[in-house]
Amino acid sequence: MTAPTLSAFPKPVEELVPAARDLAAQLGTIPSRNRIKKELRVGGPKADAILAELTRPPVSAPPTDAYPAGPTTDPAEPTEPDPVGPAPVADPPPAADDTPPPVTAQPAPVADPGTNITIRPTRRAVAWPVILLALPAFVAIWSGWVGLGGLTGFGVVHPLPGIADGFSINSAITLPIGVETYGAYALYIWLSGRVPEPARRFAKWSALGSLAVGALGQVAYHLLEAAGVTSAPWWITTAVACLPVAVLGMGAALAHLVRTHD
Repeated sequence: MTAPTLSAFPKPVEELVPAARDLAAQLGTIPSRNRIKKELRVGGPKADAILAELTRPPVSAPPTDAYPAGPTTDPAEPTEPDPVGPAPVADPPPAADDTPPPVTAQPAPVADPGTNITIRPTRRAVAWPVILLALPAFVAIWSGWVGLGGLTGFGVVHPLPGIADGFSINSAITLPIGVETYGAYALYIWLSGRVPEPARRFAKWSALGSLAVGALGQVAYHLLEAAGVTSAPWWITTAVACLPVAVLGMGAALAHLVRTHD
């Protein structure tokens, strides 16, 4: 809309009202006070008078010819408003308002009582098949680690000399107990989702590393056994001998991370 030309004699309110009605028709709603001042280039008192004329209900005209009451405050104006056609003849649109409509919560779906479908609570997955999976794995892993320990210098020791001289134990059992137990525990900590992120990250990588070391130990034992080797090479012996110490360190670090961030 082209603003009216300024003249030496200011126009009265009666002459400015038609221009204000044209502006309202373009916007599709009653313009704000500041919009009237800006477009018609009038002061505050005249803008108030023009706004009063626009919002005054007609006496004899049908309700559909009246403009809807607009906001008396200055809402945020769009930089480039979409072109709007002439004001509709039927029910006029509501006053423009930048406040979004209140969000109402949707009712939860209700099952049709006429159907025969019975909604049952979700059941948790059973965990007992893990026992069946663990039994054969335990036999293979235990025998493989104990066999590899025998090839790398682990064997029968007397842990209580002078106290119980007759008590002996095969130190090779420390390999499956340490490596595989830690791997299962770290895997549980990683997947439980109930520990802080530093502990979960450490459990993830140490669990994957422990499982990888366990797999390599089984491969090494079966290759040495198939080749008829009675004594493992020095580098395999070195790696296997360091496993109990590494497992102890990782277990202590993981326990520290879990307890520190509780």
